[in-house]
Amino acid sequence: MSEPHFAGHRARLRARFLEAGPDALPDYELLELVLFRALPRQDTKPLAKALLSRFGSFAEVLSAPPARLVEVEGVGEAVAAELKIIQAAAQRLARGAVRDRPVLGSWSQVLDFCRAAMAFAEREEFRILFLDKRNQLIADEVLSRGTIDHTPVYPREVVKRALELSASALILVHNHPSGDPTPSTADIHMTCKIVEAAAPLGITLHDHLIIGKNGHASFRGLGLM
Repeated sequence: MSEPHFAGHRARLRARFLEAGPDALPDYELLELVLFRALPRQDTKPLAKALLSRFGSFAEVLSAPPARLVEVEGVGEAVAAELKIIQAAAQRLARGAVRDRPVLGSWSQVLDFCRAAMAFAEREEFRILFLDKRNQLIADEVLSRGTIDHTPVYPREVVKRALELSASALILVHNHPSGDPTPSTADIHMTCKIVEAAAPLGITLHDHLIIGKNGHASFRGLGLM
């Protein structure tokens, strides 16, 4: 594609994005827009399609580790950095939607944030949302990271951190990189142990969410707590 031609293509794509909104663009065109800044004088469509072919979806491209991104021909440090900046911005936006408001009244935003932060991670992560007496978010922290199917969690560490933050309630969140959010026997056992450790100290466990690529599971919704 000649430079004048792809310059015109970029202008048209930007105009369509602004006029019709992001839902009017397929994943590869939205990814083209993201790549424009990193590759200002290059046709970005082939690279956008190569990235989607490798990782599967727009979200999975943004969530891929830099070391895997640069394995794709045409992806250098600038492209990898641009993609990770967009991912960080999306996570920051989602986190902002649950701050300074009662979390239990903003459940869809909580799920959006957890999905943005964890759904496409390649390893298991165990995250805790620490809440105050009004159920507003005090802190959001990743307590541990593990392997593709396991992350170590110690109830004493969970309770210790809750006390340090003067948290009155918790929401546990972890991801299943397999994509299936069904709780395992180990997940259920660990949750019970945390409830047992937290309850005598007046700390409430509102829910334990498991995030997968294709959905989520709620322990409370499943009647597991």
